[in-house]
Amino acid sequence: MNDVGPELAEICEAAARLILPLWRSGLAVTHKADESPVTEADHRAEALILEALRARFPDVPIISEEDAAEFGTPDAIGPRFFLVDPLDGTKAFVRGDPNFTVNIGLIQDGRPVAGAVAAPPTGEVWFTSAGKALKRIDGGAAHPVRVRPWPAGEALVLISHTMKEETIQALASQYGFDRREAMDSSIKLCRIAEGAADIYPRHGTTMEWDIAAGHAVLEAAGGRVTTPEGQPFAYGKANEGFKNGWFVARGG
Repeated sequence: MNDVGPELAEICEAAARLILPLWRSGLAVTHKADESPVTEADHRAEALILEALRARFPDVPIISEEDAAEFGTPDAIGPRFFLVDPLDGTKAFVRGDPNFTVNIGLIQDGRPVAGAVAAPPTGEVWFTSAGKALKRIDGGAAHPVRVRPWPAGEALVLISHTMKEETIQALASQYGFDRREAMDSSIKLCRIAEGAADIYPRHGTTMEWDIAAGHAVLEAAGGRVTTPEGQPFAYGKANEGFKNGWFVARGG
């Protein structure tokens, strides 16, 4: 069961193909209770993913972003479950920017053991398979990806578009990176996994479904996601509504 990354990749790619024609199409945007945006693309992708997961893995519970926004999250969850974000980076999607993703992660005993992340605009998909991280583009041949060693003097941090300059400087002092690039969604974790960037510190709130799939890919590529203190980053926090604390994603 832990080696389902290739199947999750196929589902993510199907959802990506559904989403792509809706990008830059002028879809209406509504807002959820937390004021975050949501579109018909989010809902259609989620419906496709949930149907596919239930057909292939009928005994595994699913926690999915839009379903959770409408109906809430369960008070408890078993040791194995899926975390789904059908369109991570909806703000980027609405702006017309390309950095949004489709995410499915499998959690076992608090850890992400399999996952897939698809980027609809570029046709890229990253996924776990047999303990490795793989990438393919537009359905082509998959090839392994790996984090790079920390490049002294050239380390690249990935940050959000809204991060303030004083916050960036404080993080640079704490983590020692040299260059920066603003980017939305879980694609940041995948860029680190393929050796295109080095660190992504998130000192703010996210949800488990935002990063579980990317975490699985990054770990399979030789990277890690921890608390800022270096402790393991756990999933299945049902008593906290599946909210994350601060974390740091790193490459080599």
